[in-house]
Amino acid sequence: MTGTPLDLQLLNLCAALLLLLSFAMLAQRRVVTLVSLLAIQGVLLFVATLLLAWRTGERHLYLSAALTLALKVLLLPWLLHRLIRRLQVYWDTEPLLNISGTMLVGLLVVIFAFGLAQPIAALASTATRSAIGIAVAVILLSFVTMITRRKAMSQVVGFLSMENGLFFGAMSATYGMPMIVEFGVALDVLVAVLVLGVFFFQIREQFDSLDLHHLESLKESSTSSKTTPPVSAQSGQEH
Repeated sequence: MTGTPLDLQLLNLCAALLLLLSFAMLAQRRVVTLVSLLAIQGVLLFVATLLLAWRTGERHLYLSAALTLALKVLLLPWLLHRLIRRLQVYWDTEPLLNISGTMLVGLLVVIFAFGLAQPIAALASTATRSAIGIAVAVILLSFVTMITRRKAMSQVVGFLSMENGLFFGAMSATYGMPMIVEFGVALDVLVAVLVLGVFFFQIREQFDSLDLHHLESLKESSTSSKTTPPVSAQSGQEH
C-alpha cells in the first residue's frame, strides 16, 4: 500500500520526539517522571508502528502495535509505578555526572551514533531508513542513562528505553522483526522486570536503600574479611 508523504513526515516526527525524550531522561532526576517519559516513548512507538503498518500493509505490524500498547504503554509503566510506591524511591539525586556534563556526553554520543548508523542506513532499502541514526542514538543515550545513575530503578528505566531504541531500529531497518521474535523479546522483558522487582526488595531489606554503591561496599568488605586472618589465629601465632 502506497501512502502519502505525510506518513513519512509523521514517522520522522515520532523519531525526533523519541530522541528528545532520551535527552529528557538524561536530565531528569525524579524517578516517577522517568517512568512517565518511558511510557510516552511507548506511545510514540505505538503510533509509529501503526503508521508504518498502514503505509506498508504488513499485518504483523498491527499485532506489534497492539503488543507495544499493552506492554510498553500500560503494563510496564504500571508495574514500575507500583514498585516506586512500594519502595518509596522517588529521586535519584546522586548521579555520577552533573546535568551539564551528562548532556555534553549525550551530544557527543548522538554525533557518534549518526556516524555509526550512516553505512547501515545506506544498505537498508526501507522508506524509514533515515530514522536508523536516531534509533542508534536512542540506544546509546539510554546506555549513558544507565551508567550515570546510582539508583537501581533509574537503571532499569534506562534498560527499557534501550529496548525501545532496539525495537525502533529494527522497525526502521527491516519493517519489524518476525512476530515470534517480538513475542519472545516482550516476554523476556516482562520477566526481567518482575525478577528485578524481587531483587529490589531484597536490596532494600538488606541496605535500606536502592543505591547500588552499597553493593560495591559489600564486595569490598567481603574481600577484606577474606584477606584478614581470624583473631584466634593471630593470638595463637603470638603465643
